[in-house]
Amino acid sequence: MDSLQNINNYLSEILEVPIEAISGCSNFYTLKKVAKNEFLLSEGEVCLDTFFVEKGLLRMYSLDRNGKEHIIQFAPENWLISDRSSLNFNEKSKYYIEAVEDSEVFVLTNDFFINMIEKFPQTAENNDMLLQKHIRNLQNRVNSLLADTAEERYMSFIKMYPNILLRVPQWMVASYLGITPESLSRVRKELARKNFKTS
Repeated sequence: MDSLQNINNYLSEILEVPIEAISGCSNFYTLKKVAKNEFLLSEGEVCLDTFFVEKGLLRMYSLDRNGKEHIIQFAPENWLISDRSSLNFNEKSKYYIEAVEDSEVFVLTNDFFINMIEKFPQTAENNDMLLQKHIRNLQNRVNSLLADTAEERYMSFIKMYPNILLRVPQWMVASYLGITPESLSRVRKELARKNFKTS
């Protein structure tokens, strides 16, 4: 299997699995190649897996009653993405998870973290910290959508996703920010004007 670098770094640096034990972890996940615009999850399905992005870019979004997309999350390399409500409570998902680019993802089954904790008890604390950070990010995102200006939301987006701005169309960025593409264009022009003045 030629695509292992990012997943191995995740196991060793984030979960702190011993280097000599990493090769044995391959029993707990499988590699899946996903074509651009291919879905890993659709609304109405029960989410059974978590996806680790080895290469490429995924997005998770919902559709409102008018068919408008609302992007909840992007997942570039080294990110995990899943519908946790569906995964943990066996509920039908309200979301779609789609490849924005041709991607390679590792499919982590629902018992991945259980197996990891049983084999490597020290990973429990690290996994819990990842979960707490995820909850913090969700809270910050909700607060940003409610309270921040479009410019502040855009700056937060750049901080959260510094390497994908040129990889996604402007309408997707606008969808994530909860604004129209026209509003996003105005924000970018205003920021460019401010930067020009200060340079």
